[in-house]
Amino acid sequence: MSMQFPIPGLPSVEAADVPPEQSQKRRRPSRDELLEGLNEPQWRAVVHEGAPLLVVAGAGSGKTRVLTRRIAWLISERNAHPGSVLAITFTNKAAAEMRERVEELVGGRAKIMWVSTFHSACVRILRKESANLGFKSNFTIYDAADSKRLMTLVCRDLDLDVKRYQPRAILNWISNAKNELQDADEAARDAENDQERTYAEAYKVYQDRLRQANALDFDDLLMMTVVLFRTFREVRENWRRRFRHVLVDEYQDTNHAQYALIHELCGNAMEDLPDEPGERVPGAELMVVGDADQSIYAFRGANIRNIMDFEQDFPNAETVLLEQNYRSTQTILTAANSVIGNNQGRTPKRLWSDAGDGAKIVGYVGDDERDEARFVAEEIDKLTDEGEARAGDVAVFYRTNAQSRVFEEVFIRVGMPYKVVGGVRFYERKEVRDALAYLRTLVNPADQVSLRRILNTPKRGIGDRAEACVDAFASRERITFWEGLQRAAEAPGIASRSLNAITAFVEIIEQLQQMVEAGERVDVVLEQALTTSGYLKELEESDDPQDETRVENLAELVAVAREFADDPQLGPSADPADADPDAEPGDAPAPGLIDFLERVSLVADSDQIPDAPEGEEAPGMVTMMTLHTAKGLEFPVVFLTGLEDGVFPHMRSLGDKPELEEERRLAYVGLTRARQRLYVSRAIVRSAWGAPSHNPASRFIDELPVDLVDWRRTAAEQTSWVRQDLGRGSGAAYSGQLTGRGRQQMASRFSSATASADASKKAMAARDIPNLDPGDRVTHDTFGLGTVVSVEGVAEKAVASIDFGADGVKRLLLRYAPVEKL
Repeated sequence: MSMQFPIPGLPSVEAADVPPEQSQKRRRPSRDELLEGLNEPQWRAVVHEGAPLLVVAGAGSGKTRVLTRRIAWLISERNAHPGSVLAITFTNKAAAEMRERVEELVGGRAKIMWVSTFHSACVRILRKESANLGFKSNFTIYDAADSKRLMTLVCRDLDLDVKRYQPRAILNWISNAKNELQDADEAARDAENDQERTYAEAYKVYQDRLRQANALDFDDLLMMTVVLFRTFREVRENWRRRFRHVLVDEYQDTNHAQYALIHELCGNAMEDLPDEPGERVPGAELMVVGDADQSIYAFRGANIRNIMDFEQDFPNAETVLLEQNYRSTQTILTAANSVIGNNQGRTPKRLWSDAGDGAKIVGYVGDDERDEARFVAEEIDKLTDEGEARAGDVAVFYRTNAQSRVFEEVFIRVGMPYKVVGGVRFYERKEVRDALAYLRTLVNPADQVSLRRILNTPKRGIGDRAEACVDAFASRERITFWEGLQRAAEAPGIASRSLNAITAFVEIIEQLQQMVEAGERVDVVLEQALTTSGYLKELEESDDPQDETRVENLAELVAVAREFADDPQLGPSADPADADPDAEPGDAPAPGLIDFLERVSLVADSDQIPDAPEGEEAPGMVTMMTLHTAKGLEFPVVFLTGLEDGVFPHMRSLGDKPELEEERRLAYVGLTRARQRLYVSRAIVRSAWGAPSHNPASRFIDELPVDLVDWRRTAAEQTSWVRQDLGRGSGAAYSGQLTGRGRQQMASRFSSATASADASKKAMAARDIPNLDPGDRVTHDTFGLGTVVSVEGVAEKAVASIDFGADGVKRLLLRYAPVEKL
């Protein structure tokens, strides 16, 4: 394809300009090849030079193509050293895809680039600079579960009532503080009431315990890197010299800490610390890509102002608008434009496509959520029978995870293959976390949370009393818990039987540590840990059928470790600039245990999303997921369900304009995931906490252009009876137009529903609320055997999260759930 947009002043790159040795390895791509197929706005973004650049990339407008082509352009046409390029994405999967696409364009030189998530980039920096901040480079990264376990210990130490001061609530408060770059002292000064002052006290103790464990949580990775740059100017200047080109994807999803990090690398440093002498390195050349209309992560701390105020933050910035959509039909885009146009203060943008109008949007109003799910199942069946789509082409979106249940029940009944994205992910399963705790202990024995998790797992006769004796001894001697275990014989009050068990445990850990120090492969160390600890034997000898699944999960973890050990690429904590881009795979150093644990810790939620639908020869399965999970994906056929005020938009947003606008952005994201066919549906009656809930149609439905929606069934066709009678909770006679058989069917349905509700109330009244604790075994009438993961609330408000194995984790309100404690 010939060049459409000539570039004044740029010399052409002739084949003769390429060194012979390089051309043998890989021919440098020509200028025309790098710009081939780009539209004019995309082309301007790729070749831009100088001032900070904001690329407003509408849904499906080819932003990944722009990012990869720009990186390749920097390396090939502007002779940027690959190691001077830092590209930030929000998932490991997106980073891997970007790196692979750049490698296809420029060859092995791309391996030296930093293409990673914010957290991964910060880990690499902190591994190198940890001494400046007073901790060791082998620090452990605590995920949400580790942090909660540590906070539970902190609450116990502070003698806090965990019902009033729930560890998860405290951690959310601390996370918000860290995202705002507030340390414990600053958070304490800003505390507005007794509860926040208590939270701040817990924050301080929590950070002290993290430091003692040589550990950082996810929020620390960002905050500590910003603190590093702000505290040690020469360190920041060194990293500024290193990164001369910074590219940030999904900029609308950045929080304050991420925003501050970008400013440290790219902002005008001349205004910082003006009285300090020394050389100042100008900020890196910055390009951010994002779309304020797709900012849907405020609950995670994302600040939409970061992208909306970009031109104020960087006064000389330029903006490029990408409006041509390469994904959806014009009908779908017109509908999405119409909905998002109701948000105020946004940058005007109208997505368009040259793919044609396509099919109309199909709408459906069901009697209840089961009727809605039945319609979805029948429509998918119809599309597959007529050859219009395969099951793997179809996605069903909903606002909250709980809405998936009725779709699963209906799909199972009709034999529709499906997969649910969400629930308990692989790395969150107990047995996997136990195995990883062994590995973490080997690398960082100061990590008390991991060490205490495995101390008596499997059961080896080290009870709570013995653990408390060692803990008290370690505190008195001001040594780590691990050192206390090594000197357990000196601990006052410890029983000889417990001492023998502790001694045996210490020997196991020390033997495994010797394997790590000798450079043994990760998978070999893991297998040895599972064997010598007795963990695998206990599961294999168990009669519990779920333990067989746990053994399979551990086998999968070993396979993951083996695949990692065989990977010729450097581990994520290594600096890509230290790699030889021309080295053969076998020449690369073997990734270590720290690298493996880091990769596991940094797996993001969205990295669990399935790959694109299977090949033409395989029908695949219908994919079900929440709208938040759907961001970044696309499917030929999309069902957007539960469009009712109070469901979507969510109830909590109805009286709050900023939250309502975020819900509308979420609707925009859902609509623009569809390529060819889009369905919208709602239910007149929906069960909520065991009782019928009557919600009006979502305001987002009213915002769709009426001429673009083909309503297969409307509220007027079947719901006036439901609204007038069920809505009042009475048995009054129907006043509408139903006659004869229709009236009999409605009366029969109402009578059955009433009888069912009465029976349900009697059953609830007779059922005692079980008193459950994490770890308890239970049985459920539908899901079978399960293990309690956590319990929130008390008495009638008690909600339990229970792991039912293949059925995943279910959150159940115990006063209604048919659960029996075993």
